[in-house]
This record gives sequence, structure tokens and C-alpha cells, in this order.
Amino acid sequence: MRIAIDLAHRICNDEFKENDKVRGRSTLAGEYNVSPETIRRSMVLLSEAGVVEVRQKSGIFIKSKKNAYNFIQKIATKENISLLRVTLEELIKKKADINKEIKYNIKSLIEYSTQLKYTGLINTFEYEISEDSPAIKKTIAELQFWQNTGATVMGVYRDNELIVSPGPNFAFEKRDVVIFTGTEEVPNRVKRFVN
Repeated sequence: MRIAIDLAHRICNDEFKENDKVRGRSTLAGEYNVSPETIRRSMVLLSEAGVVEVRQKSGIFIKSKKNAYNFIQKIATKENISLLRVTLEELIKKKADINKEIKYNIKSLIEYSTQLKYTGLINTFEYEISEDSPAIKKTIAELQFWQNTGATVMGVYRDNELIVSPGPNFAFEKRDVVIFTGTEEVPNRVKRFVN
């Protein structure tokens, strides 16, 4: 591919002109320090792109400078797309790592706050959603949970699993245990609101 791109550049720079015969494969192999088979494969790439024409027993002839230019642009586009793909994959991995770290830190915060709730430093509370609660199947955003209760939802225990920092699109299910923080009046507000 590198040799094909280099030859296409040489055609675009008029080192080789249309209808010129390209040196033999052995000569090019020596020039590029590769095997004649590598040169043959390079010529196949250029031939498929309409840049050169390989004539049996006559040799290789330059067919189109325009096609040489298009070949270079096409390869450049592919390389740019490949580079973008690699960059996006790296960013997605970094994002996943950051999300994992955020989740870990929020989980640690909940655990610390649960440990500290008896010291008066942070007030955390828990409330279980009853089976007939009107909050079931509704999201935190739909319920306007904070606006109606003053409680900040830090997590939810569901089926013995801790869901840390559920977002606004998180929907409550029966028997969810909501972990929240707020002032001393908040638990009663949450109880009344959820029921």
C-alpha cells in the first residue's frame, strides 16, 4: 500500500506521465528495496483503481493522473476514518473508566454517609416503596422527587443490589429501598409523598 501511494504521488507530480511505461518490476523492487512480488501486489492495487494498466508481456503503463489523485484521496479518507475510529474507541474506554470511578466514589460516599449518620455529620435515611405506592413505575423526574420532598436520592437497594446515584430516568419498583439525604423533616415528607 505504501509503495502504491508513493507511485500515485509520483504520477501526480508528473514524474510519470499518462501512457508512460513504468520501469520493470525488478527495477522498482530494487528502488524500494522490496521483492518483485511486493511490487506486483502494489501494481494490482493501482490497476484496480484505474491508475495503471498492466499489459501482458508489454509491461505497466500509466493510465490516469486523475485516478492517481483519487486513489490518494480515498486512502487518506480511509486512514482518517481509521484514526477517528481508534480515537473514539479510546474515548469510549476512558469514559467507561471514568463512569466506573464515579460509581465507586458515590458508593463509597453512601457507605461513609451511612456510617456517619449517627454522628450527626450527614443525615441519610432509607425508605421502602410499598407494593401499592403510586410512585411505582414512575421516574424520579416524573415524580419531581427533590422538588416535592427536599430529598436527594443517593441510591436504591433493589433485590440486594445497590444502584448508585440513579439518574432522573430511573423508575421505582415495589420494595425498592430508597437511600436519600436531607434535613430532619425530609423522611416524613418522603413517606407522605411516596404513599
